[in-house]
Amino acid sequence: MGTDQRQGHWSGVETGWSVVSTLIGGIVTIGVLGHFADRALGTDDVLTGVGFVLGAALGIYIVYLRYGRGDSGSD
Repeated sequence: MGTDQRQGHWSGVETGWSVVSTLIGGIVTIGVLGHFADRALGTDDVLTGVGFVLGAALGIYIVYLRYGRGDSGSD
């Protein structure tokens, strides 16, 4: 099995890990900011949940911008 053939089997792994890490990073980052806002305002984990949901939405949006738009200008 040559190097070119092995490279073909693993060609999408880099993109997959990038997508997963972007999604998890968005959820964790905005969720933690929501948690700190909860502690500062004295609320009962309301903003933590909102932060997780907004982080997921932001992560999905960033993944869409990087990988999902496609090449629409090639008519």
